[in-house]
Parts: sequence; C-alpha cells; structure tokens
Amino acid sequence: MSQFDAVFVGLTTLDIAGRPIRGIPSGGGVEFIEQIRLSPAGTACGAVMNAAKLGIHTAVVACLGDDEKGDFIAGVWRRLGIDGSLIQRTQASETSATILAIRPNGERPALHCRGASDHLFIDEADFPRVCNARFLHLGGSGLLAAMDNGQSAKLLAWAHQHGVTTSFDLIAPNEQTLDLLTPMLPYIDYFMPSMEEAAQISGQQEPEDIARFFLDRGVGTCIFKDGARGSWVFGRGGQLRIPAWQVRVVDTTGCGDSYCGGFIAGLAKGLDVEQACRVGSAVASLVASGLGSDAGVVDWETTRAFMATTPTLPLSG
Repeated sequence: MSQFDAVFVGLTTLDIAGRPIRGIPSGGGVEFIEQIRLSPAGTACGAVMNAAKLGIHTAVVACLGDDEKGDFIAGVWRRLGIDGSLIQRTQASETSATILAIRPNGERPALHCRGASDHLFIDEADFPRVCNARFLHLGGSGLLAAMDNGQSAKLLAWAHQHGVTTSFDLIAPNEQTLDLLTPMLPYIDYFMPSMEEAAQISGQQEPEDIARFFLDRGVGTCIFKDGARGSWVFGRGGQLRIPAWQVRVVDTTGCGDSYCGGFIAGLAKGLDVEQACRVGSAVASLVASGLGSDAGVVDWETTRAFMATTPTLPLSG
C-alpha cells in the first residue's frame, strides 16, 4: 500500500498579495487598500494545499530557503497536515517569492523573485520515497532549474513505470518549453496547463488541434484550464467540457494550481475523470472568490455543498 494518496513536487513560492490595486502611488506616496495576505503558492504548493484541505493524505517535495519565508510556508503546511519529510532547505538562495498587485477585476500582475525552487533536485536514489503514492503531480517546470536539466523526465518515467498516476502543470512557457517538455510527455497521464499556455507551446489555435499536438507526443489525457470558460478534457476516447461556477471574482491567483489539487483529490476519492474535473473547477472557482491560492476552500463537504447549490457559468468558445 502506498504511503500517500498524492505527492506534489515542484515550484513553491510565498505570495504577498494586496487588493484592490488601482495604481501605484507616485513618488513616496501611500495608497490605502482593503486587504494584504501572505500565502504559500506556486504550481506545486497551490495544488497540494487545496488537495490537503479536501481531505486526502498528501506530501510535498519542494526546496525552501533557510529564511523566514521558508519557515512561514513550512508552518502552514504543518497546520494543514501536509507531510514535510521530503522538504529540502538551502542556504544558497532565499525562498522564491512573488509580489501580487490584484486589480479590481481580479487580474494579478506579478513581480517574481526566483529563489530556492531553482535548487530543488531529486536524486534517482530518492525516487522510490518520492513516488510512494498513488498520484504524483509535478508542477512548475521551466522555473525549476536543477530539475529542468532532464531530472524531471527521469522522475516521471520512474513513476509511470511503477504504476503511479502522473499529472503535470507548468508556468510561464517560452520558446524553450517544448524542448523541455518533449521527453516528459510520454510519461504524463494528465497534462494540465492553461488553454493559453497549451496554445502557445503547440503553436495551434483550435482546442482539438492543440490537444492532438500533445496526445500525438504521448500524453494520456489533456485537461486545459480556461478561466471563466471552464475547462476542456481531451482523451483518446473523446472530449468533455466542464463549466466554471458563478462567483464574484476577487483574485484569480492560483486558480489553475487549485484546479489541479481538486482534480487529484477527486481521483484519489474514487471519482471518474469528469467528476474529478468538476471538483477541480469548483475548487478553482472558490479560490477566485477570495485573496490567495487557497482562499474559499474549507473542506470536502463544503466544496460538495457549493457544487450542489451554486449555478455554473454557460459554456462558450
């Protein structure tokens, strides 16, 4: 029996978010705002926190700086019951962090300081410990310098070959991203970027063509997150559209990451792909209703009640 339901590997940052930001004061001026929050975030961290809130047994594999930001993140993980035995700490760099100025419409321009996440490295000897789970989620490739030199592909291959269900998300794709991804794609069961990211990487425009690009390169199932338009699911047996839920949008930070956490929690609880995607979409909608990458999410029962009583947005596009 696996030690964990799911292990989440990759990018972890401390977000310092404020809202609403209508502009930066000139000179040394001051603008009063309604809310400032510190919250652990990142492509792996945002997913694991929401999965843990939904009641599955999780662990996180991340690299934190030996600083107050790292201590804060580790403390939040402990309070959520996330296993931290695989956390790495480094004195070579400060903990990765982001300043987020949340606009009144929920958009979030970001100022990011790359840091300790670039030092995360998982040696082959540790693969059995890291993959001692039913599900392995890798998030943040492209901002994981040490793992991006081929080690992430080795980890995914090992997990896939040993019967672990794998999922994958990334951030900030560029012209090198496809070369980075190509060795990983055959070992990814659920490929979960945003629709915008998937289109940029593939060079395609139509959802079906974007999905075919990745399926032809070995991905098991494509799940493209598309904001208020919901999400798209493309597998070898067909396609699905999953709606988003109606909420008042406060902050869209971490919505994609939280979708992944909700989806994995749904699978871990025995739901099929469609129902797990609906949970992921609901979790993302809840997160959009507050400030930070885990805002609005309480537990499994509250999330299911939200799904049962809240209307969904119409599908479009």
